[in-house]
Amino acid sequence: MPDPIFYLMPLFFLTALIYSTVGLGGGSTYLALLVLFSIPYQAIPKIGLICNLIVVTGGCFFYIKEGHFSFKKTVPFVLTSIPFAYLGGRIPIQKEFFQLLLGFSLLAAAVRMLLAEKAYSASGSIGWKKSLLIGLPIGALLGLLSGLVGIGGGIFLSPLLCLLHWTDAKGAAASASFFILVNSLAGLSGQIMKSGVLPEMIFIIPLGVAALLGGQIGSRLGSREIPKLAVQRITSILIFFVAGRLLWNGFL
Repeated sequence: MPDPIFYLMPLFFLTALIYSTVGLGGGSTYLALLVLFSIPYQAIPKIGLICNLIVVTGGCFFYIKEGHFSFKKTVPFVLTSIPFAYLGGRIPIQKEFFQLLLGFSLLAAAVRMLLAEKAYSASGSIGWKKSLLIGLPIGALLGLLSGLVGIGGGIFLSPLLCLLHWTDAKGAAASASFFILVNSLAGLSGQIMKSGVLPEMIFIIPLGVAALLGGQIGSRLGSREIPKLAVQRITSILIFFVAGRLLWNGFL
């Protein structure tokens, strides 16, 4: 087994474990780790999206099972994000621009990790008109960004739902999980259509297994009431550091 895979497996496991507790797949951090370990650039978005899918599939199941998912508060974002995620996946981008987008995505992930569950509060019932007016354009923007970078976009949706006061923390996690699931599928389809190939199984199998194990544990914990803010805040500090390094490299 190549040395990078040996180191990446435990890192992917921990990433999946921590991110899945808040309904995220960990895509932005997978990508950052792959960049830092010099995995071939063309394979990076696909590996991240596949691991995203593995993690959030379990998250969707557990959050929906626990009754946290809201169709009305999620679907308007999804309607436009799916085609735009596919479009973004098909657009070729330079490595430097990719690193800049990834750095900003990581900053969003770090901010999400800093938010306590009490920061999320539902302000009441949301009508379809308001949901569509806000969800459709924002969903398109998040979908395009998700496809370009190779992430699911839940790291942007979750804090947005917090700012809108549309749902509580568990509801935001459920919405983010579903959003990531459909966008990762669409983005991966676009990435495959762009290059015509999947990443080598030597990357997918070990990293996918690591993400599966971490995601299953984290999704079970996240769908229940557990204290996790301290771990999230420590993680956010590390993510800020990695984001800063990527942005620095991207601007230089």
